[in-house]
Amino acid sequence: MNPDSHELEIESGRHGPINAFLSLPRKDERLAPGVIVIHEIVGLNDDIRRISEHFSAEGYGALAPDLYSGSVPRPICIMKTLRSLAKGEGPALDALEACRAWLAARPEIDPSRIGVAGFCMGGGFALMFAVRAPVRVAATFYGDVPRRAEELAGSCPVVGGYGAKDHVFAPAGRRLDRMLGDLEVERDVVMYPDVGHSYMNQHGPVLRRLGAISPMRTGYDEHAAEDSWRRMLAFFARHLE
Repeated sequence: MNPDSHELEIESGRHGPINAFLSLPRKDERLAPGVIVIHEIVGLNDDIRRISEHFSAEGYGALAPDLYSGSVPRPICIMKTLRSLAKGEGPALDALEACRAWLAARPEIDPSRIGVAGFCMGGGFALMFAVRAPVRVAATFYGDVPRRAEELAGSCPVVGGYGAKDHVFAPAGRRLDRMLGDLEVERDVVMYPDVGHSYMNQHGPVLRRLGAISPMRTGYDEHAAEDSWRRMLAFFARHLE
């Protein structure tokens, strides 16, 4: 584990403290770029911590907030967070903006060089952030996509990936590529033919078994994951360095 990684709380005003995981790169004289890492529907877990540390190993200050922070029971938190995603407003988006501002204020981070990366549910939030927040680049992997192109107008550049065997979100990936092209937003969206949902995320055995029989065909795929990391890091470097 990165010695410069730790759990913390971030104040978000009326919504209370947000639990988060921070992973900083090796100390350097230069300010580092930052990235907000947004979790899947299962919440902030060791896999998202692993992804955050992958970013920090590449020189990014990575902050992964837990959108289910607070004392409300987890099912209610999930429902409220999904409602925020559907409506495009609410506590989850407020929490993400509070975390972005907190990361931008860190002495190690260059506030002018911040991106966002989201997975599954987090990918949908990353696309919202691409339009609304002062970020320079966004990554969405197998996340939901708006139905109307105008909802993505003004987006920063976007990199993403979807699995063609994911019968729930593959159509969203195709729609994203088409709409960003129509809007002339720089993008790199790839449809991987032989994988399903969550191909970059390493879940436990129970989720793997359930995912394998679901219409999303959830499961980690090393080749698609490594290629997505390569594309994402190159895309981020171009827009944040």
